[in-house]
Amino acid sequence: MRVFISAFFFIAIFSYAVAYDPLDPNGNITIKWDVMSWTADGYVAVVTMNNFQMYRHIMTPGWTLGWTWAKKDVIWSIVGAQTTEQGDCSKFKGNVPHCCKKDPTVVDLLPGVPYNQQFSNCCKGGVLSSWGQDPAASVSAFQVSVGLAGTSNKTVKLPRNFTLLGPGPGYTCGGAKIVPPTTFLTPDHRRKTQALMTWNVTCTYSQILARKNPSCCVSLSSFYNDTITSCPHCACGCQDKRNCVKPNSKILKSVGINTPKKSNAPLLQCTHHMCPIRVHWHVKVNYKDYWRVKVAITNFNYRLNYTLWTLAIQHPNLDNVTQVFSFDYKPLVPYGNINDTGMFYGLKFYNDLLMEAGPSGNVQSEILLQKDKNTFTLKNGWGFPRKVYFNGEECLMPPPDAYPYLPNSAHKNLLISFSKLISSLLFLFIVLQ
Repeated sequence: MRVFISAFFFIAIFSYAVAYDPLDPNGNITIKWDVMSWTADGYVAVVTMNNFQMYRHIMTPGWTLGWTWAKKDVIWSIVGAQTTEQGDCSKFKGNVPHCCKKDPTVVDLLPGVPYNQQFSNCCKGGVLSSWGQDPAASVSAFQVSVGLAGTSNKTVKLPRNFTLLGPGPGYTCGGAKIVPPTTFLTPDHRRKTQALMTWNVTCTYSQILARKNPSCCVSLSSFYNDTITSCPHCACGCQDKRNCVKPNSKILKSVGINTPKKSNAPLLQCTHHMCPIRVHWHVKVNYKDYWRVKVAITNFNYRLNYTLWTLAIQHPNLDNVTQVFSFDYKPLVPYGNINDTGMFYGLKFYNDLLMEAGPSGNVQSEILLQKDKNTFTLKNGWGFPRKVYFNGEECLMPPPDAYPYLPNSAHKNLLISFSKLISSLLFLFIVLQ
């Protein structure tokens, strides 16, 4: 009996943890289905996808939304998106539905489609910004006309088995739940209208479900120690080790080498960690009242540009960020009173695109932080981050006993005087290797 109870609690805790992000506890993607009007055999609905995740976005090739009809529903037409397959519509004569599949799959349209195919917040190629980075760009929507369905609140059957891919696995969607009808303002903002019926579906992300190995790792260095703490060996798994490419390989000159594959299979630069992304944190300077950190993100995947990338970092001194150079910064306060997490992302049209592996495959910034005299120290690895996330994926940190240590004989004034020169040379070496 005791074993059974223990197993039950383990399963319950594990099931909760896989879809729970401690740095973004309320993050999710909510799909809202608003029935706007009834038709002769069904209804017209607006489907809206809101990404409420603070630092996890959906990058190209974009989201894919699927579900299973509860009855024999068909999609007569769709605006602002399209299904990937029409299915068997042979029983229809004359007016043929857009999709007759029991389990349709819908994708967003690409930018630049004709105006009559567009809908508000559509046609972004399925790319959704994170809520923390750009709320206005974190919404996607389309309009769908459904037939052979119910024509009232009592006869409509909610779709089941919602799935969301974005652009890979990792999202788990709950069941559709009827909620109070959404209210809308008329264009002149003088009158409120409301949907005839509304249901919501909530989808949460789990890194464990997305992949068995991390997709990024962290390396560390400091001005007070010439030791470079590298990413752990095979940090992201070494399953691609046989197909990795050396930086000077002739294959990199082949035509189309940087074109992504349909399977999203990476083409990684040969490294000991075999990660697509490495984040390097360098403690650069120790001033009297401030200290400075340099951060670099390096892309080792020759087949992927990272659009709208985000970097979330947890460190106790992030509540005293004074200035961030070359990146945008936004504090994240997941629990309302603990300000130890920040989100960094690229400046628009400057470095918000992290290029594929090669000379341009890295972005860098410096962070100036004011010291909290009650907590600041360089001992015992305090100057290094507790957690690092790239694009919402937690990166593997080196073991704490491998962190660059502070020499016992280090003199305060000497550290301040020589830290800039040593830091610049050391950081340059790390980025270029």
